Amino acid sequence: MRISTEQYFNTTTARYTNNFSNVTKTQQQIDSGVRIQTAADDPVGAARLLLLQQQQDMLGQYAGNISSMKNSLYSEESVLASIDTALARAGELSLKVAGKGGGGISDDDRKAVAAEIGEIEKQVLSLLNSKDSSGHYLFAGGKSDTPPYARNSDGTYSYQGDETPLSLKVSDTLSMVVNDTGKSILEGTVNAGRTQATGSVNDGKVLVSGGIVTSPSTYDSSFTDGQPYKLTFLSSTEYTVTDAAGNDITAQTPGNGKFDATKEGSASVTVRGVTFDVDQNLGDAKPGAEADAVYKDREFTLQSKPDSFSVSRTPSNQTSAQLSGGTVTSQADYSSTFPNKGAVIKFTSTTEYEVYAQPITADSKPVSSGTVVPGTPAQPGPPPVPATPDSITAAGVKFDITGAPGTGDQFAVGSNTHKTQNALDTLSQLRQALETPSDGDPIAQAKLTDVVNAAITNIKASQAQVDGVRGSIGARLNSLAIQETENTSMVLANKSTTAAIGDTDVATASIDLAFQKAMLEASQLAFVKISQLSLFSRM
Repeated sequence: MRISTEQYFNTTTARYTNNFSNVTKTQQQIDSGVRIQTAADDPVGAARLLLLQQQQDMLGQYAGNISSMKNSLYSEESVLASIDTALARAGELSLKVAGKGGGGISDDDRKAVAAEIGEIEKQVLSLLNSKDSSGHYLFAGGKSDTPPYARNSDGTYSYQGDETPLSLKVSDTLSMVVNDTGKSILEGTVNAGRTQATGSVNDGKVLVSGGIVTSPSTYDSSFTDGQPYKLTFLSSTEYTVTDAAGNDITAQTPGNGKFDATKEGSASVTVRGVTFDVDQNLGDAKPGAEADAVYKDREFTLQSKPDSFSVSRTPSNQTSAQLSGGTVTSQADYSSTFPNKGAVIKFTSTTEYEVYAQPITADSKPVSSGTVVPGTPAQPGPPPVPATPDSITAAGVKFDITGAPGTGDQFAVGSNTHKTQNALDTLSQLRQALETPSDGDPIAQAKLTDVVNAAITNIKASQAQVDGVRGSIGARLNSLAIQETENTSMVLANKSTTAAIGDTDVATASIDLAFQKAMLEASQLAFVKISQLSLFSRM
């Protein structure tokens, strides 16, 4: 077999080039400390390094999420602690004016307490509308650019956020809630003052309070089904209670039809989870037959408060028309049609309107529609008949109209079932009750007592709900600490594995480098020798 000079020359050159490349690569591995310079150096190892780098990047993102969550939760906890303190002070003030006639203090003193309650009300509103370091509202849920709470024109407060909590991933398998919504903090507080008592005679001699829900479960399961109840006094120490069907349920009351209006704690009637206090102002009437004569046959209707409605006009309305009132005229239509989250009344002309569920969108379809009912002028009488305003009936609820509406005018309507009540409304009602003069007026004092008693219970319930959320925040912070430790361990393990796969073993590489240099020198000598040969023809 004949071997050409050129073939031998090319083989030697390739061998020299390869040895030179090996020396260069090994030197780079030693200098950089990185074993795998390209994927070709170790395809399997390169793939593993890529996965490890991706995992490291995710762990870095998780670390950022944990840091952001901790900052947000610490801010939230601080705000809730301030709310808790403010509510605690409001509770102390409520106890100060508790009892018959507003605690026995004067109207002026109660106005001073009302002023402090008003400042607490403002403080709680401001705290609930707190922002985080990014300028987003803490308690608005997914609507972080919208203030969670706004004050309505009638003095009530509405939650404008949503119920969507924000969450972040803190590991491959775990996501945690970043924030708490105003809905979860205050809106779910059970309202203790959701009932009322209406007397057949309103002379202030025998008074029955609006009632305090002492057992929410019993109220939900029994009271609502049997209302309205009729409380009938037989004497100054005896009564009967009948339900809506006329059934005598007196035996179900703790006193079994007996009470003592002269003793604290015994002057009450408890009907299926609701306690109604009995108070009397008998004047010169003596205990016994005279007192019995005052009480005998007085009747009171006991039932849940009817739903109330708040109305706000859209700022873009072109007219000054207003909707007011809100009276359920058809319970069937109201129950089946009125949207749970509130309605939007939109005028399609000056006399026609449509009702939509909130929030209204381009794809929204009306749930009902109607035409404005003209009001009637006043009649001189006798007896004189007052004028009635224009009105509309939306989903079983009648509203009065002041002014002439225009095409495109919109009004947002919210319903209040009184089953729950946020702390802001509780504080507002308490403040207004304390501002109203009641000295020397038994009926006004009885109303004040009702509001104060309900406020005491509702404020305690609001505090309990706030404390529950604070406990949840503490639990999440503990979970974050555990997960942060786990992620740190994974980072260290990741780095160790990456080093084992990708870092250069300097000792082994140094031996390889010495061998490769010897091979390079040998190939260099061979190349020099071959390049000088001329025995074979170079084809």
